[in-house]
Amino acid sequence: MTARLVGRRPHVEPQALISALVPPPHFAAATFDSYVPDPSFPSQQQAVDAVRAFSAGVTRTGLNRFRKSTAGKGIYLDGGFGVGKTHLLAALAHDVGERAAFGTFVEYTHLVGALGFQATRAALQEFAVVCIDEFELDDPGDTVLMARLMRELADAGVALVATSNTLPGSLGQGRFAADDFQREIKAVASVFDVVTIDGPDYRGRGSSEFPPPARVDEVVAIGEREDGACEEWAALMEDLTHVHPSRYGAYVDGIAVLGLRGVAPLTDQAQALRLVSLVDRLYDRDVRVVASGHSLDTVFTKEMLRGGYRKKYARALSRLHTMVTGEPS
Repeated sequence: MTARLVGRRPHVEPQALISALVPPPHFAAATFDSYVPDPSFPSQQQAVDAVRAFSAGVTRTGLNRFRKSTAGKGIYLDGGFGVGKTHLLAALAHDVGERAAFGTFVEYTHLVGALGFQATRAALQEFAVVCIDEFELDDPGDTVLMARLMRELADAGVALVATSNTLPGSLGQGRFAADDFQREIKAVASVFDVVTIDGPDYRGRGSSEFPPPARVDEVVAIGEREDGACEEWAALMEDLTHVHPSRYGAYVDGIAVLGLRGVAPLTDQAQALRLVSLVDRLYDRDVRVVASGHSLDTVFTKEMLRGGYRKKYARALSRLHTMVTGEPS
C-alpha cells in the first residue's frame, strides 16, 4: 500500500510534548568537537568556546552550584542560516543531558497552548537549561507570551540558549507592528548575551543549483517504498492547513523519502510559511525529497524572498537543496 501524509492527524499527549524536547535525529550526534569552524571566520571558534563554557557552567554538579553559575542567564546565537547555530545548540543539550530541554520556538508556543502557561512554566522550570531553536517573533501574541515565559524562567534560575537569524532587538521587524511591542521585545533581549556567528551557509560549499525536476514515474515509485510517501503538491499544501506546525514532526515520522508530484510556486504567504515549517521538520529527520513539476527553488515568489520572512525562505531553500541533492552529507 502506498504510504500517505495527506490525511494524517497526529495526536501527541501533553506529557509526551515534554519528553519530546530533545535534539532531532539530524543533530543526534552533534558535539562541540564535531563542529568544524571555518578559519576564515574567527567568530565561529569564538562561538564554540562561548557555548562550551556556558554548558560547563550549566553542568556543574549540584543544583546549588548550578544556581550560582548560569542561573537566569542566557546566550543568543545570532547569525545567518547554515553557520552551525543549531549544531551548537544541540551539542549543548547533549552535553547537559537530561537536564536540558531542546525545542523549536513554535514547539514551545504550542506547549503553552496544550498545557497552559502556568503548567508549561512549571514543567520547564525543572530543567537546568531551555534551548530554543529558530527563535523569532512573528506576531503580537507570540511576542507577549514568550517575553513573559523567558522572563519568568530566568527569574526561576533556568538558563536559556536560543538561535535566530535576527538580533533580539530587531525581532518582529517586517512581520507586524513591532514598534508597539518594544517593551516585550526589550524584555526578551535583556535575558540574553548575544554571540554572533559569521560565515556563509555550509550547505552551499558545493553547487547551489537545484537539479532538474524528476520524472513523474520516479516520484510515484517513491510511494511504493516501505519508508516512502508520494503526494500531490497542491493536496499536501492544502492538508497542512489542518495540522498545527508544532505537529509537523509527528506528521512526517516514519518517512525516509518523500515524493512530490506537480510542484508549483506558492502565492499565499501563510501557505509558504507552513512549507518552511514542514521543510525544517523533514530536514531534522534527514528525509530525502524527489520532486516533479517546477523546480523547488521557484516555490517562493520574488516578493517573498525580499520581504520580512526572507531569511526563513532562504533557510528553507538551502535545506531543500540538501534534501534533493544529498549534499553535503
